[in-house]
Amino acid sequence: MYIPFLPNQIYHVYNRGNNRENIFLEERNYYYFLELYDKYISPIANTFTYSLLPNHFHFGIEMKSPEVLALHKPAHRCFANMFIAYTKSINKAYGRRGSLFEKHLKRKLITNDAYLQTLIVYIHRNPETHGFVKDFRRWPFSSYRTITNGNGSLVRCEAVLDWFGGLDTFRESHGQTADDGIFEISQW
Repeated sequence: MYIPFLPNQIYHVYNRGNNRENIFLEERNYYYFLELYDKYISPIANTFTYSLLPNHFHFGIEMKSPEVLALHKPAHRCFANMFIAYTKSINKAYGRRGSLFEKHLKRKLITNDAYLQTLIVYIHRNPETHGFVKDFRRWPFSSYRTITNGNGSLVRCEAVLDWFGGLDTFRESHGQTADDGIFEISQW
């Protein structure tokens, strides 16, 4: 089912590599992807959380106001342009051809604060869930450390900490399992 991007709404957006192949082949790819994300998506959306893993990614975003969105291309086009730019770069750098991402960006509307808190924890714990690290706090390509250090320009750290009632509660929430039955987390 197609879910449109609507102003002032919060979404979980995610995608993975075509045929589950890696989309990040080395460390510099993660940084370049975030640069493109900032260029194409930050003008239209506030970012609350993210995690980039070798073969997929997750973001928790809020679309900006109707007035701001009216100044830009439609959100789905902004994401498409980012994916095209990234794919062209990867294809050129690694001598590959064809599509890098699965056909469509996936998204779910976040309908309440409990759902949002669960999503943030889920996204941060994702590298551990998939076995990339033993402790998700050590994964360098996630917003967890940015939020706990309060030093990110891409992520709205204060807003996230406010939803959790402060840094201590934010950290405590991450010690719990992300799957508390509020919504189905497993996508693949």
